[in-house]
Amino acid sequence: MNKNILLLTTLLLTFLTVTKTIAQSEADQLRKSEIDKSYWSEISRTVKEGDFEGYKATCHENAVLVTTSGKNKQSYPMTKALAGWKQGFLNTKQGKQMDNVQFRFSQRIGDETTAHETGIFYFTSHDGTGKLISEGYTHLEALLVKRDGKWLCLMEYQKAKASKEEWEALK
Repeated sequence: MNKNILLLTTLLLTFLTVTKTIAQSEADQLRKSEIDKSYWSEISRTVKEGDFEGYKATCHENAVLVTTSGKNKQSYPMTKALAGWKQGFLNTKQGKQMDNVQFRFSQRIGDETTAHETGIFYFTSHDGTGKLISEGYTHLEALLVKRDGKWLCLMEYQKAKASKEEWEALK
């Protein structure tokens, strides 16, 4: 009798563990899909269209940019970064340049209201005639929070230059 109870208890615990794992996996997929559609796609759209206000709206009011990809290792409010990027958005909107950004990820963790995304972004900028102005792959970490149903960047960490090979490995 005790063996039967032990066996049933073990089976029940295994079933509950598997059910919980499946539910977590489904929740993770739902969160990633939601972030892709409402956050990363929006970032790409705003960069491509030169929609500065739209891009700004993807940032939490207290967002921080950290960059260690160049000579100067820096951390400062995203508002300062946005002020520096604004002219590029305006130039894109006016057709003076064409910018594009794409993202690929190596790790994506989180829950219903937080996410930490690790990957690489690929940014290109062309002048109005189509001549390449700049191009680069950069390792990225982003800390996102969901507020009032919307995913917002709390921290963007541009870590280091990445290679095309590293980018291709994230397909």
